[in-house]
Amino acid sequence: MHTSENHDLAPSGSFVWLKDVVWFLAIVNLLSVLTGSLVAFFLWSLDLVTRLHWANPWLLLALPIAGVLTYLMYHFVSEESDGGNRLIFDRIRNPSELPTVPIALAPLVLLGTLLTHVCGGSAGREGTAVQMGGSIAGWLFKFIRRDDEWRRTLILCGISAGFGAVFGTPIAGAVFAIEVLWLGRSGLFRLVPCVIAGFVAHYVTLWWGIEHSTFLLPSLVERSAETSAVSVTSASMAFPFMNIATGAKLAVAAVAFGLISMLFARTSHGVNRLLKRFISRAWLRPVLGGCLFILFTVLIGTRDYSGIGVDPNPNQARTVSILTSFESNAADPLSWFWKLLATSITVGSGLKGGEVTPLFFVGATAGNTLGHWLSFPVDLMAAIGFVAVFAGATKTPIACSIMAIELFMPFNPSLVSSGFIVYIVLGCFIARITSGQSSIYRC
Repeated sequence: MHTSENHDLAPSGSFVWLKDVVWFLAIVNLLSVLTGSLVAFFLWSLDLVTRLHWANPWLLLALPIAGVLTYLMYHFVSEESDGGNRLIFDRIRNPSELPTVPIALAPLVLLGTLLTHVCGGSAGREGTAVQMGGSIAGWLFKFIRRDDEWRRTLILCGISAGFGAVFGTPIAGAVFAIEVLWLGRSGLFRLVPCVIAGFVAHYVTLWWGIEHSTFLLPSLVERSAETSAVSVTSASMAFPFMNIATGAKLAVAAVAFGLISMLFARTSHGVNRLLKRFISRAWLRPVLGGCLFILFTVLIGTRDYSGIGVDPNPNQARTVSILTSFESNAADPLSWFWKLLATSITVGSGLKGGEVTPLFFVGATAGNTLGHWLSFPVDLMAAIGFVAVFAGATKTPIACSIMAIELFMPFNPSLVSSGFIVYIVLGCFIARITSGQSSIYRC
């Protein structure tokens, strides 16, 4: 009798489970469409405010005011949302002990980041996209079964959607969401919905007409002046074969990238701790941070380290950026350090924006310098530094290795046969080990 009852109930239980899974995937797709659309609007707005700042450099003087406005928005709308990425990660680690992610986080971090960038603060975009995705996931959780595992997975999908959409790297976004929290084997079961979320959000962003930056490695490509077409020629390849000498150079550079990652994390956390220790009034911290950033910009005599730093400022004769760092002699020996300091002041004082794109800048410019010092192809070393510093600062070498493939290989097809993947994987893992336990996501 007991066996018969179990036999009768099993199909019904399977049907309920299947219905839950189908409904959950439908919610994931809705989450991805909403996140991809919001990220598209964010990237469009970010480009607009960046150009506005380039055309009106005096806006830098308004950075302390942007800090006050950001504080007031969070204070009167949702103080809890000020936790940012840490808030999202805490909700995943402790889904049953904490309330869901507030939906107010999405518009607050969007407006706060745009305020930072219009005034020239050195910040990125990853944190904004991840927080928007996590916030939307928290809001959509009420439409699925109230279960800790479903909630955790849905927020992970929000992270994947935001990360994949903002950088155009859907697979890396999914792996990043799992790896950054190190959920172990249980995280692998969440990889499929995270990949779905990353791809859907990515293609929604493209559907809105957003174009991501193209990273070309000059030693692999040559450009026709008449047609502007890119062609890959074996004669132009300057990538060295992996041998003892090359491996030694890569190891030295990767160790340096890891130490830079550690310095970045400790400096940004140190600025935050110092300001909290000596300034009791929270609204004064971003004001002081804005003033320090203005002083920093005046002292170094360049605006290269303001803003997101992806594209070169067209209003300057010579400028350092992520895109120019792949060219020979396009970065100063200390460009990476100045960007590190500028971002630590900006983000550490409470101004909004991510740290990942500045980490790309730091890594690429450090790679440019190390490429010259080590007699290594500058563009290859810049590409390794681009992801290795990120890997060390976030403890995500697997996601960063995949990101390098998604960012560089579509526009540099010869990388497939050049041994590029070996360089990237070794660089990311050595940097991860060298960086110790310091992470931008935890003190």
